[in-house]
Amino acid sequence: MSVELPMFDGGSEADGAAASRPRGVPIPTHGPGGRFNLLNLAPAEAERVVAEFLRERGHPAYRARQIVPRLWERPVRAFDEITDLPKALRAELDEHFELPRLECTARQRSSDGTQKFLFRLTDGQAVETVAIPDADRLTFCISSQAGCALKCSFCATGVMGFARNLQPFEIAGQVRELALLDPPLVATNIVFMGMGEPLMNWKAVDRVLSILNDPKGFGIGARHITVSTVGVLPGIVALGERPEQFRLALSIHAPNDALRATLMPVNTKYPLAEVIAAAKEFDRRVTFEYVMLGGVNDRLEHARELAALALDCRAFVNLIPLHPGGAVGFVPTPANEIDRFARELRERGVEVAVRKSRGVDIAAACGQLRVERLGRRAPRTADQHGEIQVA
Repeated sequence: MSVELPMFDGGSEADGAAASRPRGVPIPTHGPGGRFNLLNLAPAEAERVVAEFLRERGHPAYRARQIVPRLWERPVRAFDEITDLPKALRAELDEHFELPRLECTARQRSSDGTQKFLFRLTDGQAVETVAIPDADRLTFCISSQAGCALKCSFCATGVMGFARNLQPFEIAGQVRELALLDPPLVATNIVFMGMGEPLMNWKAVDRVLSILNDPKGFGIGARHITVSTVGVLPGIVALGERPEQFRLALSIHAPNDALRATLMPVNTKYPLAEVIAAAKEFDRRVTFEYVMLGGVNDRLEHARELAALALDCRAFVNLIPLHPGGAVGFVPTPANEIDRFARELRERGVEVAVRKSRGVDIAAACGQLRVERLGRRAPRTADQHGEIQVA
C-alpha cells in the first residue's frame, strides 16, 4: 500500500496531502499488528496524520504537539507512556496506531567502549547496529538491508546472502531502540555502513534521512549523516538532489577496474570510472573508504593509483584496517605498511586518515555477529536487488 494520509471513520483524504508525499514511494502504512504505522512516515507526514485523527475525533489540535515528539525526539515504548495525555486518548491512539519495536537479541560491549547490537525483526530476519564512542561523539553504524546481494569478497555481510530491504521504521528503529535504553544511547553521528547497500534501498533510505535530520525527528545535522555506497549511480544522483548536506562515502577498496572486479562483482555494473565521475558531480565532500587487504590492494603502486582517483574528485581517503574475522581468505595489512601507504597518499596531496580498529573483541566486523547467530543464506547476484527508485 502506498503512503496515504487516511481519514478516520470513513472520510476522504485531506486537501494537499498528495503533494506532500515523498515522490509516490510505496512504503507500507500498516505495521506488523495491522494498525497504522506512524514510524514509517516522515515527521511532517506523521504530524499531518495525527492532526487529522485528532480533528475527526474532536480532540484539541495542541495534542499533536504532545504526541509527535514522542515518536522520535523523546521516544516512548508505547502510547500509554505519554502520561500528559488523557488515558482515554492514549487508548484511542493504541487502537488505531502502532509503534513497532525491534527485538534486541544480543548486546556486546568491547573493552574500547564500542557496543554491537543484534535486532530481530518480525519475520525472523536480523540486522546489526554498532555504537562507537569517540570523545564527545557517539556514532551509530546502521543497517539498511537484511543481508546484502553484492558479495564483496572481504565482507561478512556479503557472504551471508540477501534477504530483503528494510522498511523505514526498521532502519530508523535502530536509532530509536538505542534511545529507549536505560540509560539511553543518543547518536551524534549516523553512518549507513552497516549491513546492506543503502542506495539499493533508496525508497526507504530517502525517508529515513528525513526522520534522522528533521528537528521533529531525531534532529541530527545533515553533515553528521553519511551514506556509504559501492557506487550505485542512480542512488548517488538521488542523494545529490536532496537539498540537505548529507555526506557521501564511496567504497572503493581497489584503485583499478581489474582488481576491483575481483573483490567487488558490482564493479561490472558500475565501473570505477563512472563512480568517480559521479563523485565529481556530487556537490559535497566525498570520502573514499578503502579496506587494507594484505598483499592484495596495499602496494605503493596501488597508493599512487588511488591518489590519482582521489585528486580527480577532491576526495578524502579513509584507510580501514581489515577487521580480524570479518573476511575469510584475507589477512590485514600490517600497521607499518598502512602507514607507508598513507604517507604515499599524503605526499601526492591527498588528505587521508587511518581508521582505528574498534570492537576487535566483540565480532564487530559488519555482519559477523549475525552470521554467528543465524548462519548464511544463498547469495543473490548484484542485479537481484529490485527497483532502485530515483527522485
